[in-house]
Amino acid sequence: MSRKPETSAFLTAFHGTFKGLLQWDDLDRFWAVVQAQAGAGWHIYAVGETPPKTPATADAVKNFIHEINMLLRRDHHEDICGIVYADSLTDPTLIKIYDPHNLGVACGYSDHPPLPGWVMSVLLPSSLQGQNTPPQARRRWWQRLWATH
Repeated sequence: MSRKPETSAFLTAFHGTFKGLLQWDDLDRFWAVVQAQAGAGWHIYAVGETPPKTPATADAVKNFIHEINMLLRRDHHEDICGIVYADSLTDPTLIKIYDPHNLGVACGYSDHPPLPGWVMSVLLPSSLQGQNTPPQARRRWWQRLWATH
């Protein structure tokens, strides 16, 4: 009898259904929802790094939202957003944020879609490493961001 590999609650949620934030105004409203829940126990995970073992502080969550929003607007030169996805737009528990420099077919169908650059989750994240090594510039951005938190 073969055993099925264990799947964490995080991986089950990660492979679940998500809604995309297409318009930049939608993203602004969504960030306001997440900031209102900043103390909800968010784990902030840069895919390719070691997943966090503890939730970020409310201040760290707010700082991350500010910094990632600036990065997305600076680096994603499109009229629409379309690179942030959440399991719920009103009460999110898992958010995928795609790196504008590693989109592949994030919005379309693929047998091997790219992994997001960053994940926010109230569930303890499991490692998504393997196929996504962030560029050195992104790793430096991430390390600078967390050097103060």
